[in-house]
Amino acid sequence: MKAKILLVDDDPFTRKLFDGLLRKSTYELQTVVNVAQARKALRQTDFNLLILDQRLPDGNGLDLFAEIRTERPLQLAILITGFAEVRDAVRAVREGLFDYLTKPFENLDELDAVIGKALEMDRAYREIANLRETLESRPGTPVIISRSPAMERVLLELRLAAPLDTTVLIEGESGTGKEIVAKQVHALSGRSKRPLLELNCGALSESLLEATLFGYEKGAFTSAAKVTPGYFEEADGGTLFLDEITDMSAKLQVSLLRVLQERTFARLGSTVQRPSDFRLICATNKSLETEMKAGNFRADLFYRINVVVIRLPPLRQRREDILPLAVFFLDHFNRKFGKNAGPLTPEAVAALETADWSGNVRELKNAMERAVVVNAGGPLGPAALGIASGNLSGPTATAQPLPFREARDAFDRQYFDHLLQLASGNVSEAARLAGIARQNFYGHIERLGIVTKS
Repeated sequence: MKAKILLVDDDPFTRKLFDGLLRKSTYELQTVVNVAQARKALRQTDFNLLILDQRLPDGNGLDLFAEIRTERPLQLAILITGFAEVRDAVRAVREGLFDYLTKPFENLDELDAVIGKALEMDRAYREIANLRETLESRPGTPVIISRSPAMERVLLELRLAAPLDTTVLIEGESGTGKEIVAKQVHALSGRSKRPLLELNCGALSESLLEATLFGYEKGAFTSAAKVTPGYFEEADGGTLFLDEITDMSAKLQVSLLRVLQERTFARLGSTVQRPSDFRLICATNKSLETEMKAGNFRADLFYRINVVVIRLPPLRQRREDILPLAVFFLDHFNRKFGKNAGPLTPEAVAALETADWSGNVRELKNAMERAVVVNAGGPLGPAALGIASGNLSGPTATAQPLPFREARDAFDRQYFDHLLQLASGNVSEAARLAGIARQNFYGHIERLGIVTKS
Protein backbone atom coordinates (compact mmCIF):
# COMPACT_ATOMS: atom_id res chain seq x y z
CA MET A 1 0.00 0.00 0.00
CA LYS A 2 1.40 3.40 -0.99
CA ALA A 3 2.31 5.88 1.72
CA LYS A 4 0.11 8.99 1.58
CA ILE A 5 1.84 12.38 1.75
CA LEU A 6 0.14 15.78 1.98
CA LEU A 7 2.13 18.78 0.75
CA VAL A 8 0.83 22.18 1.94
CA ASP A 9 2.60 24.95 -0.02
CA ASP A 10 1.42 27.83 -2.17
CA ASP A 11 4.69 28.11 -4.13
CA PRO A 12 4.27 26.58 -7.63
CA PHE A 13 8.01 25.86 -7.95
CA THR A 14 8.09 23.92 -4.66
CA ARG A 15 4.97 21.95 -5.59
CA LYS A 16 6.49 21.04 -8.95
CA LEU A 17 9.75 19.97 -7.31
CA PHE A 18 8.02 17.67 -4.82
CA ASP A 19 5.70 16.34 -7.48
CA GLY A 20 8.68 15.30 -9.60
CA LEU A 21 10.52 13.87 -6.61
CA LEU A 22 7.69 11.88 -5.05
CA ARG A 23 5.35 10.82 -7.82
CA LYS A 24 8.01 8.64 -9.38
CA SER A 25 8.41 6.86 -6.03
CA THR A 26 6.06 4.50 -4.23
CA TYR A 27 4.25 7.43 -2.60
CA GLU A 28 0.79 8.89 -3.14
CA LEU A 29 1.14 12.69 -3.14
CA GLN A 30 -1.68 15.19 -2.60
CA THR A 31 -0.98 18.93 -2.76
CA VAL A 32 -2.96 21.86 -1.35
CA VAL A 33 -2.05 25.55 -1.19
CA ASN A 34 -3.40 26.83 2.15
CA VAL A 35 -4.49 25.96 5.68
CA ALA A 36 -8.19 25.72 4.84
CA GLN A 37 -7.56 23.14 2.09
CA ALA A 38 -5.20 21.25 4.38
CA ARG A 39 -7.85 20.97 7.10
CA LYS A 40 -10.35 19.62 4.56
CA ALA A 41 -7.86 17.07 3.21
CA LEU A 42 -7.00 15.91 6.74
CA ARG A 43 -10.69 15.33 7.54
CA GLN A 44 -10.93 13.03 4.52
CA THR A 45 -7.62 11.14 4.56
CA ASP A 46 -5.24 9.62 7.08
CA PHE A 47 -1.85 10.80 5.81
CA ASN A 48 1.40 9.08 6.69
CA LEU A 49 3.36 12.32 6.38
CA LEU A 50 2.66 16.05 6.15
CA ILE A 51 5.06 18.48 4.47
CA LEU A 52 4.12 22.00 5.59
CA ASP A 53 5.35 25.36 4.37
CA GLN A 54 5.87 27.69 7.32
CA ARG A 55 4.31 30.74 5.64
CA LEU A 56 0.94 30.13 4.00
CA PRO A 57 -1.60 32.62 2.57
CA ASP A 58 -4.08 32.08 5.41
CA GLY A 59 -1.88 30.99 8.28
CA ASN A 60 1.31 29.44 9.53
CA GLY A 61 2.55 25.89 9.11
CA LEU A 62 3.71 25.74 12.72
CA ASP A 63 0.26 26.72 14.00
CA LEU A 64 -1.37 24.17 11.71
CA PHE A 65 1.00 21.49 13.01
CA ALA A 66 0.15 22.33 16.63
CA GLU A 67 -3.54 22.11 15.76
CA ILE A 68 -3.12 18.72 14.07
CA ARG A 69 -1.13 17.27 16.97
CA THR A 70 -4.00 17.84 19.42
CA GLU A 71 -6.08 15.31 17.47
CA ARG A 72 -3.28 13.15 16.02
CA PRO A 73 -0.42 13.03 18.57
CA LEU A 74 1.67 10.69 16.41
CA GLN A 75 1.23 12.57 13.14
CA LEU A 76 4.58 12.90 11.35
CA ALA A 77 5.31 16.26 9.73
CA ILE A 78 8.21 18.07 8.09
CA LEU A 79 8.36 21.87 7.96
CA ILE A 80 9.62 23.83 4.93
CA THR A 81 11.23 27.09 5.92
CA GLY A 82 13.54 29.81 4.66
CA PHE A 83 16.96 30.32 6.22
CA ALA A 84 15.72 33.39 8.09
CA GLU A 85 13.08 31.31 9.86
CA VAL A 86 15.31 28.43 11.02
CA ARG A 87 15.05 29.44 14.69
CA ASP A 88 11.31 28.90 14.62
CA ALA A 89 11.81 25.60 12.82
CA VAL A 90 14.20 24.38 15.51
CA ARG A 91 11.62 25.29 18.13
CA ALA A 92 9.04 23.27 16.20
CA VAL A 93 11.34 20.24 16.16
CA ARG A 94 11.64 20.49 19.92
CA GLU A 95 7.85 20.46 20.12
CA GLY A 96 7.48 17.27 18.09
CA LEU A 97 8.02 18.10 14.43
CA PHE A 98 10.05 15.35 12.79
CA ASP A 99 12.41 17.65 10.89
CA TYR A 100 12.63 20.85 8.90
CA LEU A 101 13.91 21.55 5.37
CA THR A 102 15.39 24.87 4.36
CA LYS A 103 14.85 26.61 1.05
CA PRO A 104 16.41 26.52 -1.44
CA PHE A 105 16.85 22.75 -1.55
CA GLU A 106 20.49 22.07 -2.37
CA ASN A 107 20.49 18.27 -2.31
CA LEU A 108 17.49 16.26 -3.45
CA ASP A 109 19.06 13.02 -2.19
CA GLU A 110 19.08 14.41 1.35
CA LEU A 111 15.51 15.63 0.88
CA ASP A 112 14.46 12.16 -0.25
CA ALA A 113 16.33 10.56 2.68
CA VAL A 114 14.57 12.76 5.26
CA ILE A 115 11.18 11.88 3.79
CA GLY A 116 12.12 8.20 3.77
CA LYS A 117 13.14 8.30 7.44
CA ALA A 118 9.92 10.08 8.39
CA LEU A 119 7.85 7.42 6.63
CA GLU A 120 9.91 4.70 8.31
CA MET A 121 9.03 6.27 11.65
CA ASP A 122 5.35 6.46 10.69
CA ARG A 123 5.41 2.80 9.74
CA ALA A 124 6.91 1.92 13.13
CA TYR A 125 4.23 3.96 14.95
CA ARG A 126 1.45 2.19 13.06
CA GLU A 127 2.93 -1.26 13.58
CA ILE A 128 3.23 -0.67 17.32
CA ALA A 129 -0.32 0.71 17.51
CA ASN A 130 -1.63 -2.47 15.85
CA LEU A 131 0.53 -4.60 18.12
CA ARG A 132 -0.80 -2.77 21.19
CA GLU A 133 -4.35 -3.63 20.15
CA THR A 134 -3.36 -7.29 19.85
CA LEU A 135 -1.71 -7.28 23.27
CA GLU A 136 -4.70 -5.59 24.88
CA SER A 137 -7.05 -8.22 23.44
CA ARG A 138 -4.68 -11.10 24.29
CA PRO A 139 -2.65 -10.10 27.37
CA GLY A 140 0.49 -12.12 27.96
CA THR A 141 1.04 -12.85 24.27
CA PRO A 142 4.80 -13.04 23.55
CA VAL A 143 5.96 -10.32 21.17
CA ILE A 144 8.64 -10.67 18.50
CA ILE A 145 9.17 -7.51 16.45
CA SER A 146 10.79 -8.11 13.11
CA ARG A 147 11.40 -6.49 9.75
CA SER A 148 14.85 -7.85 8.98
CA PRO A 149 15.49 -10.86 6.71
CA ALA A 150 17.60 -12.41 9.49
CA MET A 151 14.69 -12.39 11.95
CA GLU A 152 12.17 -13.39 9.31
CA ARG A 153 14.20 -16.59 8.83
CA VAL A 154 14.08 -17.14 12.58
CA LEU A 155 10.31 -16.67 12.64
CA LEU A 156 9.86 -19.12 9.77
CA GLU A 157 11.92 -21.75 11.60
CA LEU A 158 9.95 -21.05 14.77
CA ARG A 159 6.57 -21.44 13.09
CA LEU A 160 7.64 -24.70 11.43
CA ALA A 161 9.05 -26.22 14.62
CA ALA A 162 6.50 -25.03 17.19
CA PRO A 163 3.59 -27.40 16.34
CA LEU A 164 5.78 -30.52 15.97
CA ASP A 165 6.38 -31.23 19.68
CA THR A 166 10.11 -31.77 19.24
CA THR A 167 13.02 -30.52 21.34
CA VAL A 168 14.18 -27.02 20.40
CA LEU A 169 17.61 -25.52 21.08
CA ILE A 170 17.89 -21.70 20.92
CA GLU A 171 21.36 -20.19 20.52
CA GLY A 172 22.21 -16.50 20.63
CA GLU A 173 24.20 -13.83 22.42
CA SER A 174 22.97 -12.50 25.76
CA GLY A 175 20.09 -10.08 25.30
CA THR A 176 18.95 -11.32 21.87
CA GLY A 177 15.56 -12.54 23.13
CA LYS A 178 15.94 -16.30 23.61
CA GLU A 179 13.31 -16.34 26.37
CA ILE A 180 10.77 -14.60 24.11
CA VAL A 181 11.40 -17.15 21.35
CA ALA A 182 10.89 -19.99 23.83
CA LYS A 183 7.58 -18.47 24.91
CA GLN A 184 6.52 -18.11 21.28
CA VAL A 185 7.35 -21.75 20.54
CA HIS A 186 5.21 -22.79 23.51
CA ALA A 187 2.37 -20.42 22.54
CA LEU A 188 2.20 -21.86 19.01
CA SER A 189 2.37 -25.48 20.15
CA GLY A 190 -0.33 -27.96 21.08
CA ARG A 191 0.79 -27.57 24.69
CA SER A 192 -0.09 -23.86 24.92
CA LYS A 193 -2.96 -24.53 27.35
CA ARG A 194 -0.58 -26.25 29.75
CA PRO A 195 2.18 -24.60 31.83
CA LEU A 196 5.49 -23.23 30.56
CA LEU A 197 8.08 -23.52 33.33
CA GLU A 198 11.30 -21.54 32.99
CA LEU A 199 14.58 -22.16 34.79
CA ASN A 200 17.98 -20.51 34.41
CA CYS A 201 20.60 -23.20 34.97
CA GLY A 202 23.31 -20.64 35.61
CA ALA A 203 21.42 -18.86 38.39
CA LEU A 204 21.24 -21.79 40.84
CA SER A 205 23.75 -23.99 42.62
CA GLU A 206 23.91 -27.65 41.59
CA SER A 207 21.98 -28.87 44.64
CA LEU A 208 19.27 -26.20 44.36
CA LEU A 209 18.90 -26.79 40.61
CA GLU A 210 18.55 -30.54 41.22
CA ALA A 211 15.91 -30.01 43.90
CA THR A 212 14.00 -27.56 41.70
CA LEU A 213 13.94 -29.97 38.76
CA PHE A 214 13.23 -33.24 40.57
CA GLY A 215 11.31 -32.04 43.61
CA TYR A 216 11.78 -33.74 46.97
CA GLU A 217 10.11 -35.71 49.74
CA LYS A 218 9.82 -34.43 53.29
CA GLY A 219 13.11 -35.04 55.06
CA ALA A 220 15.09 -35.64 51.87
CA PHE A 221 17.60 -33.10 53.20
CA THR A 222 17.86 -30.84 56.25
CA SER A 223 15.58 -28.02 55.06
CA ALA A 224 13.05 -30.27 53.28
CA ALA A 225 10.11 -29.57 55.60
CA LYS A 226 7.37 -30.78 53.26
CA VAL A 227 6.78 -32.66 50.01
CA THR A 228 7.57 -30.36 47.10
CA PRO A 229 6.93 -31.25 43.43
CA GLY A 230 9.67 -30.30 40.96
CA TYR A 231 9.58 -28.82 37.50
CA PHE A 232 9.70 -32.23 35.78
CA GLU A 233 6.45 -33.05 37.57
CA GLU A 234 4.72 -29.69 37.16
CA ALA A 235 5.62 -29.42 33.47
CA ASP A 236 3.74 -32.63 32.65
CA GLY A 237 1.71 -31.95 29.52
CA GLY A 238 3.42 -28.60 29.07
CA THR A 239 6.86 -27.20 28.30
CA LEU A 240 10.10 -26.98 30.29
CA PHE A 241 12.48 -24.19 29.27
CA LEU A 242 16.07 -24.57 30.51
CA ASP A 243 18.00 -21.37 29.88
CA GLU A 244 21.83 -21.35 29.82
CA ILE A 245 21.92 -25.13 29.56
CA THR A 246 25.73 -25.10 29.21
CA ASP A 247 25.98 -23.99 32.87
CA MET A 248 24.45 -27.26 34.07
CA SER A 249 26.93 -29.46 35.98
CA ALA A 250 28.18 -32.75 34.54
CA LYS A 251 26.24 -34.67 37.22
CA LEU A 252 22.93 -32.98 36.33
CA GLN A 253 23.60 -33.43 32.63
CA VAL A 254 23.62 -37.20 33.27
CA SER A 255 20.41 -36.92 35.30
CA LEU A 256 18.67 -34.87 32.61
CA LEU A 257 19.72 -37.31 29.91
CA ARG A 258 18.23 -40.20 31.87
CA VAL A 259 14.92 -38.35 32.32
CA LEU A 260 14.76 -37.56 28.59
CA GLN A 261 15.45 -41.20 27.70
CA GLU A 262 13.11 -42.84 30.20
CA ARG A 263 10.52 -40.05 30.50
CA THR A 264 10.36 -40.85 34.21
CA PHE A 265 12.01 -39.36 37.30
CA ALA A 266 12.09 -39.80 41.07
CA ARG A 267 11.82 -37.04 43.63
CA LEU A 268 14.85 -36.59 45.87
CA GLY A 269 14.46 -38.90 48.85
CA SER A 270 12.22 -41.32 46.95
CA THR A 271 12.69 -44.35 44.71
CA VAL A 272 9.24 -44.11 43.14
CA GLN A 273 9.49 -43.40 39.42
CA ARG A 274 6.97 -40.87 38.15
CA PRO A 275 6.13 -40.36 34.47
CA SER A 276 6.24 -36.90 32.92
CA ASP A 277 5.37 -35.84 29.40
CA PHE A 278 6.99 -32.45 28.86
CA ARG A 279 8.47 -30.71 25.85
CA LEU A 280 12.02 -29.49 26.35
CA ILE A 281 13.31 -26.13 25.06
CA CYS A 282 16.92 -25.24 25.84
CA ALA A 283 18.85 -22.03 25.32
CA THR A 284 22.48 -20.97 25.51
CA ASN A 285 24.55 -17.88 24.76
CA LYS A 286 27.36 -20.16 23.55
CA SER A 287 27.69 -22.63 20.71
CA LEU A 288 26.57 -25.92 22.25
CA GLU A 289 28.47 -27.89 19.61
CA THR A 290 31.67 -25.99 20.42
CA GLU A 291 31.15 -26.64 24.13
CA MET A 292 30.60 -30.34 23.42
CA LYS A 293 33.78 -30.62 21.31
CA ALA A 294 35.73 -28.81 24.05
CA GLY A 295 34.57 -31.41 26.58
CA ASN A 296 32.40 -28.98 28.54
CA PHE A 297 29.10 -30.62 27.59
CA ARG A 298 28.20 -34.30 27.28
CA ALA A 299 28.08 -35.54 23.70
CA ASP A 300 25.16 -37.92 24.36
CA LEU A 301 23.05 -35.12 25.85
CA PHE A 302 24.08 -32.79 23.01
CA TYR A 303 22.77 -35.21 20.40
CA ARG A 304 19.60 -35.70 22.43
CA ILE A 305 18.70 -31.99 22.51
CA ASN A 306 20.29 -30.85 19.23
CA VAL A 307 17.16 -31.60 17.20
CA VAL A 308 15.85 -28.25 15.97
CA VAL A 309 18.30 -25.36 16.40
CA ILE A 310 17.15 -21.73 16.18
CA ARG A 311 20.03 -19.26 16.08
CA LEU A 312 19.14 -15.67 17.00
CA PRO A 313 21.16 -12.96 15.25
CA PRO A 314 22.64 -10.13 17.34
CA LEU A 315 20.95 -6.75 16.99
CA ARG A 316 23.86 -5.38 14.93
CA GLN A 317 22.93 -7.94 12.23
CA ARG A 318 19.25 -6.96 12.18
CA ARG A 319 19.43 -3.17 12.09
CA GLU A 320 16.10 -2.90 10.26
CA ASP A 321 14.49 -3.96 13.56
CA ILE A 322 16.11 -1.27 15.72
CA LEU A 323 13.64 1.55 15.03
CA PRO A 324 10.43 -0.50 15.50
CA LEU A 325 11.91 -2.03 18.66
CA ALA A 326 12.83 1.43 19.99
CA VAL A 327 9.33 2.77 19.26
CA PHE A 328 7.77 -0.29 20.90
CA PHE A 329 9.82 0.19 24.08
CA LEU A 330 9.18 3.95 24.04
CA ASP A 331 5.43 3.33 23.86
CA HIS A 332 5.60 0.63 26.53
CA PHE A 333 7.52 2.70 29.08
CA ASN A 334 5.51 5.87 28.41
CA ARG A 335 2.38 3.92 29.28
CA LYS A 336 4.00 2.18 32.24
CA PHE A 337 5.27 5.39 33.85
CA GLY A 338 2.50 7.74 32.66
CA LYS A 339 4.97 9.83 30.67
CA ASN A 340 4.92 11.45 27.21
CA ALA A 341 8.56 11.24 26.11
CA GLY A 342 9.23 11.44 22.37
CA PRO A 343 9.09 11.41 19.48
CA LEU A 344 12.60 10.38 18.47
CA THR A 345 14.45 13.03 16.48
CA PRO A 346 16.08 12.15 13.13
CA GLU A 347 19.47 12.43 14.87
CA ALA A 348 18.30 9.95 17.52
CA VAL A 349 17.08 7.54 14.84
CA ALA A 350 20.46 7.74 13.07
CA ALA A 351 22.30 7.19 16.35
CA LEU A 352 20.09 4.24 17.27
CA GLU A 353 20.56 2.57 13.91
CA THR A 354 24.34 2.95 13.88
CA ALA A 355 25.13 2.20 17.56
CA ASP A 356 26.97 -1.03 18.38
CA TRP A 357 24.38 -2.50 20.82
CA SER A 358 26.76 -5.10 22.24
CA GLY A 359 24.03 -5.87 24.80
CA ASN A 360 21.54 -6.46 21.98
CA VAL A 361 17.78 -5.98 22.46
CA ARG A 362 18.12 -5.91 26.25
CA GLU A 363 20.51 -2.95 26.04
CA LEU A 364 18.16 -1.10 23.66
CA LYS A 365 15.23 -1.75 26.00
CA ASN A 366 17.19 -0.39 28.96
CA ALA A 367 18.21 2.71 26.98
CA MET A 368 14.59 3.49 26.11
CA GLU A 369 13.43 2.92 29.70
CA ARG A 370 16.13 5.26 30.99
CA ALA A 371 15.18 7.90 28.41
CA VAL A 372 11.54 7.84 29.49
CA VAL A 373 12.38 7.90 33.20
CA VAL A 374 14.89 10.77 33.18
CA ASN A 375 13.20 13.06 30.62
CA ALA A 376 10.17 15.15 31.47
CA GLY A 377 8.76 14.85 27.94
CA GLY A 378 9.20 16.10 24.40
CA PRO A 379 11.45 14.92 21.57
CA LEU A 380 14.35 12.62 22.37
CA GLY A 381 17.74 13.20 20.78
CA PRO A 382 20.90 11.05 21.05
CA ALA A 383 21.96 12.70 24.33
CA ALA A 384 18.58 11.95 25.92
CA LEU A 385 19.01 8.29 24.96
CA GLY A 386 22.49 8.17 26.47
CA ILE A 387 23.96 6.81 23.24
CA ALA A 388 27.73 7.15 22.95
CA SER A 389 27.92 8.82 19.56
CA GLY A 390 31.57 7.97 18.86
CA ASN A 391 32.53 9.07 15.37
CA LEU A 392 29.21 10.82 15.01
CA SER A 393 29.90 13.28 17.83
CA GLY A 394 29.75 16.98 17.05
CA PRO A 395 32.15 19.76 17.98
CA THR A 396 32.79 20.47 21.65
CA ALA A 397 31.57 23.64 23.28
CA THR A 398 35.11 25.06 23.40
CA ALA A 399 36.04 24.16 19.81
CA GLN A 400 36.69 26.94 17.33
CA PRO A 401 33.59 27.06 15.11
CA LEU A 402 34.12 26.23 11.45
CA PRO A 403 32.42 27.92 8.52
CA PHE A 404 29.11 26.20 7.78
CA ARG A 405 30.28 24.43 4.63
CA GLU A 406 33.47 23.12 6.25
CA ALA A 407 31.59 21.98 9.35
CA ARG A 408 29.04 20.18 7.24
CA ASP A 409 31.73 18.44 5.16
CA ALA A 410 33.53 17.41 8.36
CA PHE A 411 30.35 15.88 9.76
CA ASP A 412 29.56 14.18 6.44
CA ARG A 413 33.04 12.69 6.31
CA GLN A 414 32.71 11.28 9.85
CA TYR A 415 29.21 10.02 9.09
CA PHE A 416 30.11 8.17 5.88
CA ASP A 417 33.35 6.82 7.39
CA HIS A 418 31.31 5.44 10.30
CA LEU A 419 28.78 3.81 7.99
CA LEU A 420 31.55 2.15 5.99
CA GLN A 421 33.10 0.83 9.21
CA LEU A 422 29.77 -0.63 10.29
CA ALA A 423 29.36 -2.25 6.87
CA SER A 424 32.96 -3.57 6.85
CA GLY A 425 33.69 -1.51 3.74
CA ASN A 426 30.68 -2.83 1.80
CA VAL A 427 29.32 0.19 -0.08
CA SER A 428 25.94 -1.40 -0.85
CA GLU A 429 25.34 -2.21 2.81
CA ALA A 430 26.54 1.24 3.92
CA ALA A 431 24.18 2.88 1.42
CA ARG A 432 21.31 0.77 2.78
CA LEU A 433 22.10 1.92 6.34
CA ALA A 434 22.13 5.54 5.16
CA GLY A 435 18.84 5.10 3.32
CA ILE A 436 20.15 6.38 -0.03
CA ALA A 437 20.86 4.82 -3.40
CA ARG A 438 24.23 3.09 -3.88
CA GLN A 439 25.20 5.41 -6.73
CA ASN A 440 24.36 8.47 -4.64
CA PHE A 441 26.44 7.06 -1.79
CA TYR A 442 29.39 6.74 -4.18
CA GLY A 443 28.88 10.37 -5.18
CA HIS A 444 29.10 11.50 -1.56
CA ILE A 445 32.26 9.57 -0.70
CA GLU A 446 33.97 10.67 -3.93
CA ARG A 447 33.15 14.32 -3.12
CA LEU A 448 34.55 13.87 0.38
CA GLY A 449 37.67 12.02 -0.77
CA ILE A 450 36.88 8.84 1.15
CA VAL A 451 38.75 5.80 -0.17
CA THR A 452 36.99 2.43 0.01
CA LYS A 453 38.42 -1.08 -0.02
CA SER A 454 36.57 -2.01 -3.19
